[in-house]
Amino acid sequence: MNKLQGFYELKYLGIPSVPWKIFSGNELLDPNMLWTIRVAVEFGEDISLPRAVGVTAEEAQLKGQQYLKEYGEKGLVIYYPYFIAIKSGIIEVKEKQVVIEAVKADLWNLTSKGCRDITIIHDINPPRTKYFGNPDFLKEHELQELLRYAARVRINYKDYIFDRSSIMLEWSYAINTDANKKPIGESYLVFYELRRLSF
Repeated sequence: MNKLQGFYELKYLGIPSVPWKIFSGNELLDPNMLWTIRVAVEFGEDISLPRAVGVTAEEAQLKGQQYLKEYGEKGLVIYYPYFIAIKSGIIEVKEKQVVIEAVKADLWNLTSKGCRDITIIHDINPPRTKYFGNPDFLKEHELQELLRYAARVRINYKDYIFDRSSIMLEWSYAINTDANKKPIGESYLVFYELRRLSF
């Protein structure tokens, strides 16, 4: 399952995800915001496809037009408002437990730098939660929110999880920004990856 397929799955499951749209070239992007625009494919691998993250509306338009010319027949160009991550992490939904790892700011700090503020292992039956790291990093309502969406994934993918392996999600508590990267509005939970893991 690639990134676009994951976006579709998140939407289908009713899990909060990036409000992406397909770029046609005729959009009028809000110049008071920053944007992310990227190439996506409906099927197959999507590693190393071009993207522009946190760019102005004008630059997003130019990049979008360029991507359409280069990839328009092989894939889609999608766009969505840029956001700043306050805290991020992954959730791995397994047959008998849910593992949550979280880090301050961008997920890159966890996946590429190996930094980690908290690892939480939540056993399903009997219910038991173990903390490794800073137990106060996630607020209780944040943890419960993440576990609630993990349970939804577990129910919808139970056959896959039991037969094969697990489902991995990437998430952030994030906030939107203006064109100068100044935070605006309230923070919110957003998921931007759902992938099947197998042995």
